[in-house]
Amino acid sequence: MNAGRLILVPNSLDFGVSADGDLQDVLPLGALRTAARLTHWVVESAKTTRSFLKRVDAIVPLAQPLQTLSIVELPRPPKGTRHAAAPDLRPLLQAALDGHDVGLISEAGLPAIADPGAALVQAAHGLGIAVLPLSGPSSLLMALGASGLNGQSFAFVGYLPVDAGERGQRIRDLEALSKRAGQTQLMIETPYRNEALLGALLANLRGDTWLSVSSGLTLSTGWTHTARVSAWKKAPRAVANDVPAVFSLLAA
Repeated sequence: MNAGRLILVPNSLDFGVSADGDLQDVLPLGALRTAARLTHWVVESAKTTRSFLKRVDAIVPLAQPLQTLSIVELPRPPKGTRHAAAPDLRPLLQAALDGHDVGLISEAGLPAIADPGAALVQAAHGLGIAVLPLSGPSSLLMALGASGLNGQSFAFVGYLPVDAGERGQRIRDLEALSKRAGQTQLMIETPYRNEALLGALLANLRGDTWLSVSSGLTLSTGWTHTARVSAWKKAPRAVANDVPAVFSLLAA
């Protein structure tokens, strides 16, 4: 039997915010059709994946009832084990080795982009399983495009330190790197810490550095605002803590 494929299925960007919109406004119909026929899934959260598939089913009927699908969650590393050995993800791909296409879906956006699913993709390559990415929204690239900052050279740096001192130093280091390389630096924050990150950026960046914030991309209330730090300070703009946001900086 020929091996199946690992299919990277895009998700909407409204996870935890307004998960009742029309998926066709965000995801291509081809991606929805592929998702509807898959019977094996590896996911971050079984609960949110079932919610996603219910929305898919309203547009393209699922190939079989939701309760009969195989939905397996990616293992989460235990807290406090930063340097622990990575778990063996190969058993999660057994269905693909048995000839079934397996869907990989993230909590929001594109799988394996700023997402732990990248480890499963790597495992698939190690087993000779073909990987097929489907088109869908990436909040990082949408924010970069909307920012007007350098899209020729950029880096996603993930989350900044929680400790105020370490976070401030990290911001200054990223600003210095941005100036040396002319490179846009993108970052995100965990829920309910958007305002804290914005405050830290304004407190530690130079006045002539460009700062862009994209909030609630693809939502009807979404927005992007780009200005120099000095202008942000003169005309403060609130960032909702309960809506996903992407922060970008480019040193002058």
